Amino acid sequence: MTQAFYVRTLLELYCGLPHTAVRRPTPQDRRIAANLFDQGVPFYLVEMAFLLAIGRRSTRPPELPPLSPIRSLAYFLPVIEELKLKPPD
Repeated sequence: MTQAFYVRTLLELYCGLPHTAVRRPTPQDRRIAANLFDQGVPFYLVEMAFLLAIGRRSTRPPELPPLSPIRSLAYFLPVIEELKLKPPD
């Protein structure tokens, strides 16, 4: 997989996620995606981080105040790091 394909595919997936306010990636989002590629982060791990983070948001108790929309790919970086330390089965 080339860097261009990785970045394009990751950003398309990110922009289509629920809870995101972004419909077009920002230059910062592109840099983050390129850095993930350069760090050798597998695409499947980023996908898993997206699913886990969105799942966590979706199961938030309804009595709590609503969360603001996700505005940056950086939102997912802590979850990506979490999964790098303890990869899913």
